[in-house]
Amino acid sequence: MTDAINSAADDRPPVGSDARADLCQFVIFHSAGERFAVPLARVKEIIRVPEVVRMPLSPAALLGLANLRGTVLPVLDLRSISGLPAVLVDEASRVVVLDHGHPVGLMVDRVANVVSVERARIEPAERLNAAVDDALLTGMIKDEAGGGVIMILDVAAAIGRTFAAIDAAVREAAAAPGRAPPEADAALTVADEDQLVSFEVDGQEYAFPIAEVQEIVQLPAAITQVPGVPAHVLGVTTLRDRLLPLVSLRALFGLAPAARTETNKVVVVSLAGRDGAATSVGVVMDKVNAVLRVDRAAVEPLPATLARGQAGRRDIRAICRLDGGRRLVSVLSAEAMFDPAELATWHAGGDATGGTVEQDREGETVMSDARGEESQYVIFRLMGEEYGVPVEAVQEIVRVPEQLTYVPRTPSFIEGVINLRGTVLPVIDQRRRFGLAETARSDRQRIMVYTVRQQQIGFIVDSVSEVGRIPAAAIAQAPALAGERAKVVRGIANLTAQQRMIQLLDVDCLVDASEEAALQPLTAA
Repeated sequence: MTDAINSAADDRPPVGSDARADLCQFVIFHSAGERFAVPLARVKEIIRVPEVVRMPLSPAALLGLANLRGTVLPVLDLRSISGLPAVLVDEASRVVVLDHGHPVGLMVDRVANVVSVERARIEPAERLNAAVDDALLTGMIKDEAGGGVIMILDVAAAIGRTFAAIDAAVREAAAAPGRAPPEADAALTVADEDQLVSFEVDGQEYAFPIAEVQEIVQLPAAITQVPGVPAHVLGVTTLRDRLLPLVSLRALFGLAPAARTETNKVVVVSLAGRDGAATSVGVVMDKVNAVLRVDRAAVEPLPATLARGQAGRRDIRAICRLDGGRRLVSVLSAEAMFDPAELATWHAGGDATGGTVEQDREGETVMSDARGEESQYVIFRLMGEEYGVPVEAVQEIVRVPEQLTYVPRTPSFIEGVINLRGTVLPVIDQRRRFGLAETARSDRQRIMVYTVRQQQIGFIVDSVSEVGRIPAAAIAQAPALAGERAKVVRGIANLTAQQRMIQLLDVDCLVDASEEAALQPLTAA
């Protein structure tokens, strides 16, 4: 069933009535042995149960979010809403897409038919003695064949049990479309800090200033070879309909080659071309470590003696001292590493070879084909789902130590504390925070450090996959769930071409006021 009649504001009969004034039209479906009806005018279409992305901290009735031809579709479970026993999804299960100002899906056991019902057969819901709360019903239809009754579902009430007021959420989003600007004193606090994207090559740690990094993507499975280029140029690939030269940092630095693995990443850096226009190069790393926020006093220019050893080149612009000097990070200069004239020949070679390569699912980037305003996000995973936070909200990303320090008599949501350069950092397991199944520690896990209302807090995630730019046009409003904690998801990046749906989080909503108060004594210590 495709788009039906335009929706009406009231679910009560005679919504969806046909041309004859004494008849009303309904879609009939089954759930847990009961029969329900919704006005035909509220039904946009009926689809098979799609793959869904589950939202954290959401009611049990919300199965998740699906992509309906480029639109974010929340899918609700009628059994859960009605307090009926759960059942596994099978071939007969369907999602009835309802018009509630925006599409909302309702999963049912199976759809029966569309009927026209005389008004005289519709009775008030108060006369029905059933297991379903009559607050969810607008009436009932008597079956003339003696087969019981059909309950008419109040669409607005059923959806309202899961979602907060949609209109209020829309008004709030219109009044404050973006994040609140940081306080002036907070800006002063970070004025003497630099942000670096750190990575490893042959066991050594390097970094680019984050301003030079456009995004971080997976190394594509297929790369187009370019004849007549230096050995460190792997070839070219396509990134958002443009050619991107790929350079091996191992080969550029004269290091031994290594087999490709799933940890290989491409750091896309920007630099000025011969004509002054910006151009991009993809630098292939063994793996990306973290986004570091470091004190500028810890970043020193490369000693002149070392610079002479680079044959006049200044690939390494500075050395960053961390952990009291025990950890040294070489800060690279993209501008010094590449010659604009060479870049032009690499691009030309790519054009001559016929240009495009097919990338597998892992080779795709967070970028959409949409143009316009873009924002940069750090993307991470929890139980296979993708989440993103604005890059400016991430103070740094660090490895999970072998053992966290447990603090007695602290709330259960606190995993422990770590010493982060002399500061006590409370650490929360993000899986536990979202009510997900816990997992054993692994070397892919990371601690993402956020500043939540001027307090640093770390959250353990399964893995950090990439840093990328997402166009504003690809971000949809998150469903307005009820409750304060439900505000944690501020938007949904619906990347249709890549078949990805990324939930964008508001870090300020990851802990509430009472929990924040419980964390303060730890940081004060």
